[in-house]
Amino acid sequence: MKIQLSDHFTFGKLLRFSMPSIIMMIFTSIYGVVDGIFVSNYAGKTPFAAINLIMPYIMVLGTVGFMIGTGGTALVSKTLGMGDKKQANEIFTMLTVACVIGGVVLTALSLVFLRPAARLLGAEGEILENCVLYGMIVLPASTAYILQYAFQSFCVTAEKANLSLVMTVISGCCNILLDWLFVAVFRWGLAGAAVATSISQIIGAVIPLIYFARPNKSLLRFCKFRFNGKALWRTCTNGSSELMSNLSMSLVGMLYNLQLIHYAGEDGIAAYGVIMYVNLFFLAIFIGFVIGAAPLIGYNHGADNREELKNLFRKSLWIIGVTALIMTGLAIFLAKPLAAIFVSYDKALMDMTVRGFIIYSLSFLLCGFNIFGSSMFTALNNGLISAAISFMRTLVCQIAAVLILPAFWGLDGIWFSIVAAELVALILTVICFAAFRKRHHYA
Repeated sequence: MKIQLSDHFTFGKLLRFSMPSIIMMIFTSIYGVVDGIFVSNYAGKTPFAAINLIMPYIMVLGTVGFMIGTGGTALVSKTLGMGDKKQANEIFTMLTVACVIGGVVLTALSLVFLRPAARLLGAEGEILENCVLYGMIVLPASTAYILQYAFQSFCVTAEKANLSLVMTVISGCCNILLDWLFVAVFRWGLAGAAVATSISQIIGAVIPLIYFARPNKSLLRFCKFRFNGKALWRTCTNGSSELMSNLSMSLVGMLYNLQLIHYAGEDGIAAYGVIMYVNLFFLAIFIGFVIGAAPLIGYNHGADNREELKNLFRKSLWIIGVTALIMTGLAIFLAKPLAAIFVSYDKALMDMTVRGFIIYSLSFLLCGFNIFGSSMFTALNNGLISAAISFMRTLVCQIAAVLILPAFWGLDGIWFSIVAAELVALILTVICFAAFRKRHHYA
């Protein structure tokens, strides 16, 4: 039976509606991890460290897709909830065009500043050249990268979450297959991994573009539109929390790398890279759930269905709490075998990675509530509070922690930084939940 945005949601129905987004994000993280596995095992530790050093710079571009996807989803789903399907489709089309224009401009700028940025991040010698090589191949596909992230949210709003899942699975399988072919068989090394990633991103963007350009049975399709500056502004301001979250992650990732170079050298960067790859897999569950839940919250907000808002809020917190406990236990239990997939060839690096990941895993107890809190306020079109939670969680708290804690605990202080940041952010999230419950009627 088809699940609609206007339905009443039980635990089972909420999980079923969110499951395609969860699987999609898990699969996205898996095929992202494949690059690291092939490069680490077939090209070596130095190219692997280079990917991890330049990746925060490359990921900055994806933040535009997150911003337009989440901010646009909130506006489009609210418009659908108000019963204006025509305007919803016009806004959706305009925002897709904005992704393309923004992607082209940002790609050109990022290519110009690639080498200086790599030097600023601490790259030199062989690592610097590897960073530039990887970036020069991957960055031209950035427009597709931005579109792919935006469509992940829009597909859910269109009640076609399975399309997003299919898009991700196809592009992911292509990435895995091409990684194997280019890196393991043809021995193209780092360049092979970059080409595989670029092709997979293009495939992931083209599939939904074709679908929404043709007549379809979803809630959304491309249509003629007039430029709506107010809608674009509301999308960008409301989605600024996701922009800030992902931009901050990239900036903080750069700072982590600088600290790790100081405290542990190249091995520290490699260990952090492994932790980030595995971390993406675990965070994908939380992110996938909120991608699925956000359009429901936005729709019921637009329809002023207060009882269903309360229902979604309560059930979401229960799901996140139980998932957090399970994920933390699994992360600690699987720390060694997961690290071995990447760096079993170097015992010292392996030991450093396992210890770092066990400490880092404690953050999974907390981060799901913060991710949901930021996403929920975005869906309620309260971008300011959403941005405040993201700003504290991903930038202010992490920067303070990664600069202060290593002075007392050395390398362990770097791994504990994320736990401390999530704890402070959780306090802010709970305060915001309490302060705005009457205004938005979710509790």
